Amino acid sequence: MVRKKNGLLTLLRGLLLPVIVVTVLLCFAAALDNLSEGRSEEDLFQLEETLRRSCVACYAAEGVYPPDLDYLKEHYGLQVDETQYTVRYMVFAENLMPDITVLENKR
Repeated sequence: MVRKKNGLLTLLRGLLLPVIVVTVLLCFAAALDNLSEGRSEEDLFQLEETLRRSCVACYAAEGVYPPDLDYLKEHYGLQVDETQYTVRYMVFAENLMPDITVLENKR
């Protein structure tokens, strides 16, 4: 009787341990994927915020919003990784804040 309980316990340990290890590894992989997704969204938000602040700095210094994105790059040192992001910069008038949209390029 003791042998049957001991054998069953050994069998459960032999099955449960790999299942627990695989479950922990899957949870860890899911957490890493979620972390990188959150970082990507934060980078996108930071770039858009930087573009808006650069536009406001230009308006404060020069009295007009920048005519295009290249102007911000040349005069205000703005850098955009164009392989990773696409920036849509639409100007309506010199005294109105441009419409800025930042999209992440799919790889």
